[in-house]
This record gives sequence, C-alpha cells and structure tokens, in this order.
Amino acid sequence: MSQFTIATRESRLALWQAEHVKALLEQRGHRVALLGMTTQGDQILDRSLSKVGGKGLFVKELEVALEEGRADLAVHSLKDVPMELPEGFHLACVMEREDPRDAFVSNRYENLAALPQGAVVGTSSLRRLVLLRALRPDLRIEPLRGNLDTRLRKLDDGQYDGIVLASAGLKRLGLASRIRQVFEPAEMLPAAGQGALGIEVRGARADVAAALAPLSHQSTWLCVAAERAVSRAMGGSCSMPLAAHAHFDGEYLQLSAAWGDPERPGTLVRVRSAEVVADLAEANAVGEHVAARLRAGGAG
Repeated sequence: MSQFTIATRESRLALWQAEHVKALLEQRGHRVALLGMTTQGDQILDRSLSKVGGKGLFVKELEVALEEGRADLAVHSLKDVPMELPEGFHLACVMEREDPRDAFVSNRYENLAALPQGAVVGTSSLRRLVLLRALRPDLRIEPLRGNLDTRLRKLDDGQYDGIVLASAGLKRLGLASRIRQVFEPAEMLPAAGQGALGIEVRGARADVAAALAPLSHQSTWLCVAAERAVSRAMGGSCSMPLAAHAHFDGEYLQLSAAWGDPERPGTLVRVRSAEVVADLAEANAVGEHVAARLRAGGAG
C-alpha cells in the first residue's frame, strides 16, 4: 500500500475534512500524513473575497505543495474550488455530500421571519446577500469574514442579530445545535458544490487517483458537475451573486439556478431544469444550458 500526504488549510473545519479523508484511506491500508498550511484566503479578513481575488485564494498554496511534491492530494470544500483548475491539476474525487443547505444562526431569534425590521444579518456571500434581500428587503446585511469559529464568535460578541452559514460545516464540527433554521433550497438556493468535498491531485498521479476511486460518490459528482458548469458558463467567481443546486429525482437530475443583482434589490432570475443524466459530459451540458437560460432571462 502507498504513503500519501494531504495538503490542507489549518482551520478547524478544513482539518476535520482532511482527517476524514485520512481515516478513510487508512481503512484501506494506506499510510497518510497531513501537511497543514495557511492560505492567503485565511489571512485577508478585512476585505470581501470578491475584491481580493476570489475563492482561489483558499487553494493556491495547496496547489503549490502538490506541484513541488510536498503533498500528494489536497482536500477542499468544493464550494471554495475555482471553476477552472490550473493546467496539470484535476479533481480526482468528489465525496458524498453533507447537507447542502444554508443555516440561520442566532442567539436571540428563532428564524429569519422573527428578526425585527432593520435587524443586522452577517454574510460576505453575494449569493446570500441577494437571496436574503429577496426574502427580507428590510434587513441590514453586513460583511462577515473568517473561519467558522471566528464567524460564530462575532455573532456571540453581539455584532449581528443573526448570521447565515453552510449547514454542512456546522454539522461536521458538531455544532448543529447552533442552527435555528435550515433554509429549504426553494427559499435560499445553495452555492455550486456546497456541502461536498473535492480532492485535487496532479494530473500525472494515476496512483493517487486509483487510491481515491473508492471514496468517490457518483451521483454527488454528477450534481456538483452540473452546478459548477452553470457557474463556469456564467464566468463564475465569488464576485457573482449566483446560486446553483442539483439533486436526483429518480433518473432525472433536477437543477435549479438563481442570479441576482446586488445593485438592484429585487432583481432575481430563476431557472429550473430536469434531464436524464448518466455521465459528467451530460451533467456539464445541462449546466451550460441552464446558464444560457439565465442569461436569456437577464442575468449578467
């Protein structure tokens, strides 16, 4: 059996994800070490990601470690992985998805509807901003950066009446009790890849890809491929207020997407599609078709 090193960010959630993959590989007889790293995305906390270079800031250092041979694979929250990977890199594995939905967390209010008029809600996601405004135009949406623990601490310090986070991270860290309300996708559509883990390798490492194959979850991979195809076709980056979420209903891949304009509250373009999808090429095609319909509906 092989020896592998996993490159990971050092936030508590990232380390949980890396340890999870490590344990699964070790169960299959591999020896696995972790290489913890701090990325630019972890260091720049005073500006929104859309202004400083996007989600790639969370993966760049990990890719350098792969390129230099200091690590063999990198575990990412798929939501943080840019739509286009650098030449020579690819996703070798997408694992079964945790709850993809968004969660409302508050110490004083049981759900979004219970917030008083003009209450302060924290999020730095443009997607969440436009969807929150569609639900509650009266709220004051304020920026919120930092890892999961930092965001919760800012809430506990009284800086916000409520914050919106991904359910998956809270559940993975045993913090599900903090969730006051889980938003159904019909109210707040998740981001492409939300709740799923993706494992990145150098293209030449067929040995690593073979070791990761048993960890892959095909229906999750098809869903996130369709979601990411919407984002890629829209020029997807975190400076785009775009949501895309897919799930299987029998053999049909149900894909929903939404785009909003932060400058024009209330402008929301929504598209839904249901297609039979059997492989990644078909999933990508469905995503591209949905993106074309978003643009036809006025999405920029």
